[in-house]
Amino acid sequence: TNFEQRGTMYVRAGTGPIQSEKIQEAIDIANHSAPYAAKAQEGFRGIYFMTNAASGNFLAFSVWETQADMLASESDGFSREQFAKIGALMAGPPEFDHYELSVEASAGDIDA
Repeated sequence: TNFEQRGTMYVRAGTGPIQSEKIQEAIDIANHSAPYAAKAQEGFRGIYFMTNAASGNFLAFSVWETQADMLASESDGFSREQFAKIGALMAGPPEFDHYELSVEASAGDIDA
């Protein structure tokens, strides 16, 4: 089965270590601050913030309509500003990369 093509979207992925006693604080920041700030950005489509308590790492995805929108959110300081909010909670430097969203499927998209 091929899933409906929704057009190419772009993803910025960030990962890094968080101080183990600060994971919930990072989740709270990601939950209460980043989505509202991101919504005002041109082309913003979504944000996902995942944590692994055992390893102390986070994985964050932000999804953008165009590559230009994604890159603009970096050049205008938006991304730097958002990650600065959890900077004091980090146990090391985060790493970032860019991707094209090649497949997107959810349970509702899959035929029985």
